[in-house]
Formats: sequence, C-alpha cells, structure tokens
Amino acid sequence: MKWWRSIVLFTILTCLTTGASAQVGDLLNNFSVGVNAGVNLNSAQFSPTIRQSQLIGTVFGITGRYISEKYFGMTCGVRLEVNYSQHGWKEFMEGFDDLQFQRTLNYIDIPFLAHLAFGKKFQFFIDGGPQIGFYLNDKSKIEGDWESLTDVIVAQHTLNIKHKFDYGIAGGLGIELKTKKAGNFLLEGRYYYALSDFFGNEKQDIFGRSANTTISIKLSYLFDITK
Repeated sequence: MKWWRSIVLFTILTCLTTGASAQVGDLLNNFSVGVNAGVNLNSAQFSPTIRQSQLIGTVFGITGRYISEKYFGMTCGVRLEVNYSQHGWKEFMEGFDDLQFQRTLNYIDIPFLAHLAFGKKFQFFIDGGPQIGFYLNDKSKIEGDWESLTDVIVAQHTLNIKHKFDYGIAGGLGIELKTKKAGNFLLEGRYYYALSDFFGNEKQDIFGRSANTTISIKLSYLFDITK
C-alpha cells in the first residue's frame, strides 16, 4: 500500500507549499461545521490469511473544515472528523453454507485530513492524512459448527482485542455542491488502511498481522461559520 502513503504525503505537502506561498494565492478564512453519515465496507488483514467477504457497518459523526487559501483554481485546507465507526470482518467457508462468522469492532475514529478542492459552486476534492481510533467494544455472530473443521484457524473468533488504539492512513475522493443559503453537500468515497494490529503480534502470538481496512461511502452536510 505504498501508493496510498504517496497520495497522502503529496496532499499534505501541497497544502503546506500553498500555505507558505500566501503572496501568490488568495487568503481565505472559511470555517464550516456539520455532520456526516454513511456505510463502511470492512475487511481485516490477517497473517496467516483468513477467507473473508466484506462486512457492512455504519459510520456517522461530526465534521469541521477550515479552508485557508485559494491558489488559482485550487482551494486548500484541513478537515477534522470525530466519528462512531464500525469495523471488523466476515468469514465464510466455500462448500459449507451453514458456516458463517462475523465480528463487528466499534470505534471512535478521528481522521485529520488535508483537503484540496477544484471548482467553484460544484467542486471535486481530494482528502488525505492520518487517522486514529479508540476501540469501544465488539460483537460476534456465529453460525454452524466451526470447531468440527480441521486445519482451519478459528482463534480469531474468541481472541480478545489487545491493542485498543488504532492508527493508520486515510485518503479519498469526492464531489461537493456549494450553495449560498442551504449549505454545502458532499459525497465521497474514502479508503482507510490501518498500520496497527488489534490482536497481539508478538512471536508467540497466532497472528503476525491483524488490521482494519475499510472503504467508506459517506454523505456530509456542512454550513459556513465564517467565509
């Protein structure tokens, strides 16, 4: 996933560069707040690997955004969110339709993203930056007799979450409709790649890697406090 790190780094450096060249761009003071909600399409990275399909979860929370500069046709700023977010994974066994397992991990996620936008009333934007999360609790659902299978790893069904602080990188693309009276409406797709593991990853542990990966599809509504 090195290319995602490159996108995030490019976005942050672009914002820092344009912010440092204020004599070239137009300074802005646009602060907006609002709400966001959507769905998460989740899976988890395991080593050794686990056969999975995507687990659908919810995400919703509050958003703050500050636009500091306009550089030719591009506006540059930052975006901060505090979200309740469901992660986790869903398992299946090919040829055993009665075997199903899913584990939903609930977090408070805080992404801090650089924000680049292009356009005027109708904008295209790119967001990227770090995200941290705080584990709250989890819930499992299991069907069928998994214990009867041989040569199948099932320890992840009951292992306790050891690392409750989650961190990684997030990046996404979206469109925004800006209105003078009704506020701003955003639709975006975002990808999150955790750099941390939620299970123990020491030599004596079962998994060397256990990390959240999420595709989010979200709607946001923002209204301007300052322009």
